Amino acid sequence: MAGVTMQRIAARIGSSNALVVFHFGSKDKLFRAVLEYLNDQFAKLWENTVRAPGLSPAERIVAAMDCARHFRREHPDWVAVWVLFGSDRQTMQLDRMISLPNDRAYLAETRALLADIAREGDYDDVDIGSLSEGLNYLVHGAWYWDTFNPEAAQSEALHKAGMTLLRHAFPRSFPVSE
Repeated sequence: MAGVTMQRIAARIGSSNALVVFHFGSKDKLFRAVLEYLNDQFAKLWENTVRAPGLSPAERIVAAMDCARHFRREHPDWVAVWVLFGSDRQTMQLDRMISLPNDRAYLAETRALLADIAREGDYDDVDIGSLSEGLNYLVHGAWYWDTFNPEAAQSEALHKAGMTLLRHAFPRSFPVSE
């Protein structure tokens, strides 16, 4: 990220350096705006898919995995930027400050949905915390892997692995479809 300059950004988007500097003021403010935009876009998709009316907790969990997969497929450049910001020492703190609260909220919502499934299905022995963290690792790992291996971006591995975990934990709630 050290090589990213306001001048290069202006040239890339076909704008004048003065206009970019006037609008954002600094590279840090530009990065903040990018991260806020990415978070807002993902939040909109989450709202429309995971929180869609009429879904059961089990359907919401599947929707959460599919939301992440859809976001990556529709916006690979956005996810690549997010992965870069989260792995670069200069932008990592900014990413944590902006994205981590949202990530924690999604994780808490996932945990609550899994707890609902466990309660409704009388699954007393499921480690909800580990399962929710595991699904979170799957999503972030898939985003990272797909960013650096674009030919894998159309893989169904995220969905299949997530469903395998869910079917193992909640066999009656996620039956194998034929």
